[in-house]
Amino acid sequence: MPVVPSPTPNPAAMKFTVGAPVGGPATVRPNDDATGFAADIAALDGVTSVFFTADFVTVTKDPSASWDDLVPEVVAILERAFPG
Repeated sequence: MPVVPSPTPNPAAMKFTVGAPVGGPATVRPNDDATGFAADIAALDGVTSVFFTADFVTVTKDPSASWDDLVPEVVAILERAFPG
């Protein structure tokens, strides 16, 4: 199943439905001592937090960051982590 990004009521947050269990609930922020897909996403420029639970991941960005830049990078990370 492809990763499906969708907007949320918060313009600084985007939901990415993975279609497979992602673990959690947990939140990862840049500079947290974390590993895995959430740490990889949190390390992207402009990301302020990564929340994951059930079958989705919500990414929150800094106001100066662009979803046009972030969405393809987040999707690529999630598709590598959840190839099913």
